[in-house]
Amino acid sequence: MSVPIVRTVPDLRARVRAWREEGARIAVVPTMGALHEGHLSLVRAALRRADRVIVTLFVNPKQFNSASDLAAYPRTEEEDAAKLAPLGVDILYAPGAEEMYPEGFATTVSVGGVSEGLCGAFRPGHFDGVATVVTKLLLQAGADLAFFGEKDFQQLQVVRRLVRDLDIPVEIVACPTVREEDGLAISSRNVRLSERERQIAPKLAGVLHQAAGRIGAGAAVDRTLADARSAILAAGYERLEYLELRTEDGLAPLSSLDRPARLLAAAWLGEIRLIDNVQVMPSPQNGLAGASDRLLEEG
Repeated sequence: MSVPIVRTVPDLRARVRAWREEGARIAVVPTMGALHEGHLSLVRAALRRADRVIVTLFVNPKQFNSASDLAAYPRTEEEDAAKLAPLGVDILYAPGAEEMYPEGFATTVSVGGVSEGLCGAFRPGHFDGVATVVTKLLLQAGADLAFFGEKDFQQLQVVRRLVRDLDIPVEIVACPTVREEDGLAISSRNVRLSERERQIAPKLAGVLHQAAGRIGAGAAVDRTLADARSAILAAGYERLEYLELRTEDGLAPLSSLDRPARLLAAAWLGEIRLIDNVQVMPSPQNGLAGASDRLLEEG
């Protein structure tokens, strides 16, 4: 069993057009390859909700902030196709750079608001690259559903906003973060951690979980965040880019917890930048549902 690989927009649209004639419900799962269990969980979710599933594989140069990071990103198309085959994926769409960005390409999709601050502050232009390639992939696939993980929560909000603002007829489906047994959010970059760094890495999720519990129970946000920042650095992370409490809907900064929120962080271990987030909910006595008991498992 193998997954059919399609590399051009006309070929992809011809397949989709045939499925439409059959009345099929179509889903797309955008990826940059180097597939892991997090990606595969998105694929399984798509297969449960759609008749036909497209997985895209394109390492998008426009969303990298350094040439070295782009060069180091793993290219594993053959292995990725082998992982997808037993799941029953209908197409692996793997266009080349010349297909996505042909000569003379001059358009950028830029999403304001939700792209500002957090990763947007430390990776200038990153979300323009994400928004541009995702817009193209959604229009190329013409799917009914598109599946994204919550691990990169800011990216998810960027995608939701561009779909809404540009009237792209697709439902964005968010799926919980998939974690290792020790709580570390699964990422393609994790394989680049040294043995020592891998032991330290899960402590980021642990600190976020503890801070979310404190804030949800009514602790002061500023003090809790200060304690959490100190704990992350004390755990062995060399540098903390940000640790912030933001609203789930719109990513507005919060100084007190009065609505569903996310605690988001980015920190460095050696040469590896790790991001994570957990949901924060006020406790019942504050008038809303209690803090999630599944934060470490689902992010």
